[in-house]
Amino acid sequence: MSERKVLNKYYPPDFDPSKIPKLKLPKDRQYVVRLMAPFNMRCKTCGEYIYKGKKFNARKETVQNEQYMGLPIFRFYIKCTRCLAEITFKTDPENTDYAMEHGATRNFQAEKLIEEEEKKLQREREEEELNNPMKVLENRTRDSKLEMEVLENLQELKELNQRQARVDFEGLLSLHREWEEREKERAKEEDERETREMLEQALVKRLRDSDSDSDSDREREGRAPSSSTDRPTDILTSDSQTPSQSSASEPKRPRVESWERSVGSLRGGALGALVVRKKPSPPVTQTAQTDQPGLATLKDAPPPVPGPAPAQPIAAKNGSSLSLLGAYSDSEDSE
Repeated sequence: MSERKVLNKYYPPDFDPSKIPKLKLPKDRQYVVRLMAPFNMRCKTCGEYIYKGKKFNARKETVQNEQYMGLPIFRFYIKCTRCLAEITFKTDPENTDYAMEHGATRNFQAEKLIEEEEKKLQREREEEELNNPMKVLENRTRDSKLEMEVLENLQELKELNQRQARVDFEGLLSLHREWEEREKERAKEEDERETREMLEQALVKRLRDSDSDSDSDREREGRAPSSSTDRPTDILTSDSQTPSQSSASEPKRPRVESWERSVGSLRGGALGALVVRKKPSPPVTQTAQTDQPGLATLKDAPPPVPGPAPAQPIAAKNGSSLSLLGAYSDSEDSE
């Protein structure tokens, strides 16, 4: 690829540079260049601020009849970004800066003004010392005093730095950490104490409320009449009692079978007085036989004892209460 970018040119043997025509361009010709604003400025027409570094398409020309030590001075033309007014500034090789010329004012040039004032004072001082030897002595005395003051201030700064160098920063940091820990512990203790006080107050309030409630209950019990012992809930309380308590308070109840719960017991009630237990008949002899054996057997049997019959499982008799009634239909009581 190096062959494409050859720097040397081929000049034929009959080349004559005087025959090349020269362009006659005016000396004040202008070129279009791309540049950035060299300083902050403000437009005089509309008051728009143009900050340093903003890019413009500017026109450049050479200033006629102005040079600094053989260096040409260039002028630039730009337009305001708001009102399109023309602004011009030129180079200042003497101060290695740019000088505002027309259309705007330069901002933030206090440092430049201070430097110019210092240069002016220095120039005046040199002129005075050139013609007045006593002024030279005064200036030297003033400079020596100023130098002594500067040295004293420098010595104070050095001593201050030495005192600070002797300070144990690690020790200070450790003391600061300890102080922070103590503060945290103190704050924690205060929080615990406040919490404890609040709990104690809540407990005292609760005790007071309970005491007032108990007093009101006592008054209510004293006013209310004594309730009877026979309450519907006595059955539940009696069932929930322990065996020892139930035996001590009331006699033990007989166990109720499951068939008695559904069918009912023959003891007591209307059926208990009517139903009589059938007793076994004695052996039948030849002498006691009659024409009515069933009647003789009933006459020989002892009369039934009135009263409730002992509870026996009906399932063992292979019948129900109705079957027993049918079996005793021919007894004397039924007649």
